[in-house]
Parts: sequence; structure tokens; C-alpha cells
Amino acid sequence: ACERAKRTLSSSTEASIEIDALHEGIDFYSKISRARFEELNMDLFRSTLQPVERALNDAKMDKAAIHDVVLVGGSTRIPKIQKMLQDFFGGKQLNLSINPDEAVAYGA
Repeated sequence: ACERAKRTLSSSTEASIEIDALHEGIDFYSKISRARFEELNMDLFRSTLQPVERALNDAKMDKAAIHDVVLVGGSTRIPKIQKMLQDFFGGKQLNLSINPDEAVAYGA
């Protein structure tokens, strides 16, 4: 249910979470906004930049030298992560033409 809500929030501003018989036969239902989801996960979102910074440091590259930013993995569909990466790379437009689930197979 939570995974489905996360995916829904990538394209909508609100998602519902429904779990039948969560505890002692009691059903659970709640709504979450994209803003609340982002607030709850901000520490995780910030941590996604650490491997990017580390890769640049290890390669002795400046982020200004990056020509194309290709996203890999399903969580890169989250608008907040996209915004943070775009900001990190100085407003550079992200390459969204490659499916994030298939990018590694293409050699990105």
C-alpha cells in the first residue's frame, strides 16, 4: 500500500493508503499529500546526493563538467529527488528520455 502511494505521489499531489485488517481485523485508511511525504522523507532524499558527490570526488570531476544527468532506478521518478538533483547540478535539465528502470541496460 505504501509503495503504491509512493508511486502515485510521483504523478499526483495526494494518495490514499488502504490496508485491510491491519490489526485485529481493523482496516486502515489514510491520505497523504506529496508535501507531507516529502517532509517525512527529506533525510532520505538528502542522502541520495551523497553517492553523487562521492562519485564526482572519486572521479576528480566538477559537477559543471557533467554534460548529461541520466536517472537510474524507480525512486528517481519522485519529483523532489528530481528537483534536488537538478538544483545540485546548477539547474541543468535532467535527461528523462531513458526509462530509469532500463537505464543500466542501456549502459547509462
